[in-house]
Amino acid sequence: MIECFIRLDFRRSLAILCALAAAAACVGAATPASALELVTASEAALPAGTIPSLKTRGSPTRRPEIIVVWPSPDAGLVHSPFDMRIRFRAFGGVQIDPDSVVVTYLKQPAIDVTQRIMAYISAAGIEVKQVEVPAGTHNFWIEVKDQDGRFAGTELSIKVAN
Repeated sequence: MIECFIRLDFRRSLAILCALAAAAACVGAATPASALELVTASEAALPAGTIPSLKTRGSPTRRPEIIVVWPSPDAGLVHSPFDMRIRFRAFGGVQIDPDSVVVTYLKQPAIDVTQRIMAYISAAGIEVKQVEVPAGTHNFWIEVKDQDGRFAGTELSIKVAN
């Protein structure tokens, strides 16, 4: 009789423990991971920089293309943290050289933020989940080269709500 009670009590305790573990796993999965701080508050406070000029000469082949997916140029205000998705497209059968990607925060002085997102850069583009930036307008310049040395650059402007 006592053995039966102990077995039943053990099963009940095991069931409660499993239920608690499952609940903890659900809560952990719902909790967002810490966001990547792309721009600090002190960097955002610096004076605005200028957009670099992209001087190109005629070429018989197409330069790479940089496509800002999100936040899109017409997104309006976004809330931080947000996801950042930028796609690269090469032509003529060559690939984008991921090591050539440079992302510059357009401030005075200009701030190279490439190292902060290097782990998220591939030949296909840049994809970062949960980017954190302070409220305000933030302008970036993105440059990329393909394996044949053809380059492209574009501006990314992000307006972040308070």
